[in-house]
Amino acid sequence: MEVRVGYVNVFVKDFERAVAFYRDTLGLPLHFADADHGYASFGTRGAAFSLAREGADAQAGRFTGVGLVVEDIDAVYAAWRAKGVNFTMAPTRQPWGGTLALSEDSEGNVLYLDPGHSD
Repeated sequence: MEVRVGYVNVFVKDFERAVAFYRDTLGLPLHFADADHGYASFGTRGAAFSLAREGADAQAGRFTGVGLVVEDIDAVYAAWRAKGVNFTMAPTRQPWGGTLALSEDSEGNVLYLDPGHSD
């Protein structure tokens, strides 16, 4: 039986700021946002990506490990840095042969930037 990831939810405290970060800074196409319900969905290839306003049982800013796959990691790294994205690790070759960069969203959630293949 095949199992695939259908969507990823990232919990945030400042919903409007987080929507603006993913839509305007990272350039993800916004499909739906409802501030009253604290939920936004973005169009991405592969699994859907969503934001949910933090509730009593959720914690924003925790390590999420969301991997954002891009074709040219160096170009995206440079473009996002120019837009003020905070990177905690520049594109770096990993022991397993691939390259990763680590960044943070507007809430401090950790995001992987990954070319999706070994270089």
